Amino acid sequence: MAFKNLEVKIEEGITTLTINRPQVLNALNRETVEELGKAIQDLGDDENTRVIIITGAGEKAFVAGADITEFKGMTPVTALEFTRKVQSVFLQIERLKKPVIAAVNGYALGGGLELCMACDIAYSSEKARFGQPEIGLGIIPGAGGTQRLSRLVGKQRAKELTFTGETIDAAEAYRIGLVNKVVPAEKLMAEVKSLAEKISSKGAIALEMAKSAIEEGYDLDLYSAHALEAKAFALLFATEDQKEGVSAFLEKRKPLFKGR
Repeated sequence: MAFKNLEVKIEEGITTLTINRPQVLNALNRETVEELGKAIQDLGDDENTRVIIITGAGEKAFVAGADITEFKGMTPVTALEFTRKVQSVFLQIERLKKPVIAAVNGYALGGGLELCMACDIAYSSEKARFGQPEIGLGIIPGAGGTQRLSRLVGKQRAKELTFTGETIDAAEAYRIGLVNKVVPAEKLMAEVKSLAEKISSKGAIALEMAKSAIEEGYDLDLYSAHALEAKAFALLFATEDQKEGVSAFLEKRKPLFKGR
């Protein structure tokens, strides 16, 4: 896969996608969003990829938001088309059958925070900063920010961040539940890759079912969510990986999952 604004690196089952526009703090323009969507679609079917990492190029930014230069001259119609496209790509990430980890190496603002929240797990550099500053432009978050943020940190904190447009540091992001872990900047990628390796050693079908059960069950009533979980649990007993996992446990050895 060759892209203009996106670097793709595949090694030992782990694919790293790097948003590569450091001259504008990796801001998301239409072209970059299109490329990200194409990469995610392709990786979903790539047998060599078990876990995906998303990060930003350089030391300053993960993604500092949308490319504001493209906002000038937008009409309500073109703005709707743009926001729907970004929402669609972020939903692709959220619904992808493979785990996606955000390695937040710097500013995660606006669309950058929305991209981070669409990932399954987020690790952050101590230097990172987070926020939804759109209110300062006279607009609101348009790539899922008003929805995912409240689900992650609660309505009141989400409203405070959205209404003020203020940014918070990595420690505060961790405290309120925006990220899973904060590490020194120089250790971020090593920590994320270690996590990715741990996850990639598990059974691919079980990972897919686990992600699906969590995502699809999140907004269901508890009874319906339990029913969804039970069906996913039962279906896994038809896989070779389930038999291998049980056998390995009983034989006191590491399982060798094949994704079948």
